[in-house]
Amino acid sequence: MSLDKDTVKNIAYLARMRVSDDKLEPLAGELSAIMDWVEQLQELDTDGVEPMASVAAMALPQRKDVVTDGNCQAAVLKNAPDREDSFFTVPKVVE
Repeated sequence: MSLDKDTVKNIAYLARMRVSDDKLEPLAGELSAIMDWVEQLQELDTDGVEPMASVAAMALPQRKDVVTDGNCQAAVLKNAPDREDSFFTVPKVVE
């Protein structure tokens, strides 16, 4: 796939990038090469290949789903400048 300068200018506009006119032609060549490479990848037969997140066959370490701390409401509310019962009280900011 070959991209022209106008297409690259439009891509740069959509990406909110400022590209000077003298750099449009080299950028068009680079983007065209990338698009050609993607087209080559689309020709590969990937039927029966499972998606993977890594090339290394490993599982992430997992921890037990247990509560290790918490139940410290009094300690947290100790830092509150103003409180009402067991809640933080803050000044009204919306009128």
